[in-house]
Amino acid sequence: MADSIFSSLADDLAARDAQGLLRSRRVVDGMQQPRLRVEGRELLSFCSNDYLGLASHPELIAALQRSAGEAGVGSGASHLISGHHRLHHELESALAGFVGLPAALLFSTGYMANLGVVGALVGRGDAVFADRLNHASLNDAVVLSRAELQRYRHHDLAALEKLLARSLAKRKLVLADAVFSMDGDVAPVPQLLELCERFDAWLLLDDAHGFGVLGKYGRGVLEHFGLHAPRIIYMATLGKAAGVFGAFVAGEAVLVDTLLQHARTYTYTTAMPPALAGTLLVSLRLIEQDDWRRTHLAKLIAVLREAFKPTRWRLAQSDTAIQPVIIGSNEEALAASKHLLEHDILVPAIRPPTVPNGTARLRVSLSATHTVEDVERLAAALQAAETALA
Repeated sequence: MADSIFSSLADDLAARDAQGLLRSRRVVDGMQQPRLRVEGRELLSFCSNDYLGLASHPELIAALQRSAGEAGVGSGASHLISGHHRLHHELESALAGFVGLPAALLFSTGYMANLGVVGALVGRGDAVFADRLNHASLNDAVVLSRAELQRYRHHDLAALEKLLARSLAKRKLVLADAVFSMDGDVAPVPQLLELCERFDAWLLLDDAHGFGVLGKYGRGVLEHFGLHAPRIIYMATLGKAAGVFGAFVAGEAVLVDTLLQHARTYTYTTAMPPALAGTLLVSLRLIEQDDWRRTHLAKLIAVLREAFKPTRWRLAQSDTAIQPVIIGSNEEALAASKHLLEHDILVPAIRPPTVPNGTARLRVSLSATHTVEDVERLAAALQAAETALA
């Protein structure tokens, strides 16, 4: 009997492999930097979400060592038992102030934050309206909440308006990535907010890829658009541009109090190590004061878009650090990634179900610690790969 069970698993893996969908891991050594040591090779990496280059910043390393000396390496319990350290408390206050919202609550990951928020706010009899290209964590959160899920085409505000107008749900919640993780485009947040105001819905923004990058001081998509509204629920992660680990949700005090009481992914898990919270307090300062990082990142985006002019492939429209090269077939995307790897450049091939069928791509992620020469080298390699695989 056991043999037949495992045989079905093996058959599934073989089928994924035949479709060009089998995933694997690479073993990295050393720190996250543009020159990455991967399985004994030094590669020029364009696949990290360390958008500001803070993951190996000396001040953050020193802050982690200092905070570990003060608070140890583990929190020992959940926040609601004995794991809520002074450093957690200080970070929550600092994060709320940084994004200009009344209160904030720390979560271990962005995935857990999204699951916690949606599950705490909606359930049976409620409705959630989601962009079709939202991150998997938002989709999974709705399924677990048992609320009705209604999805609309990417950025289709007219379709969203019709869905909201027809809904008789007790509570309505609109979900959207602020920066879409596989496309790099920014959500039309002012228009989404206007619809939520008109139809009395909450707006949950997942700003995992905008926090630290968007806005004059890196405060994210709300600063980018100059928005403040009580019905906005703001989530951002702290392991991407912030360079460390974790996530937070910010909004009205009553919202945060509700999450503290009802978000299961907050209640039933051990608190993040307080030393990481101490490190993130320093990261917030660097995000705010080092505006040269965002300026240089914008320059690199412009360099790539000017230097790489695909003919068969398509460089998706994006003004963010995420620059997707849409190829189409799974096999060609894998071949393109392999071609770059042969030239010591690491760019991942992204395939379904992470992206829609027929839109397999290379996901180029730029960092403020890349140089102009790095990006020009990437552009030349992409051009050569497209020609070689024609």
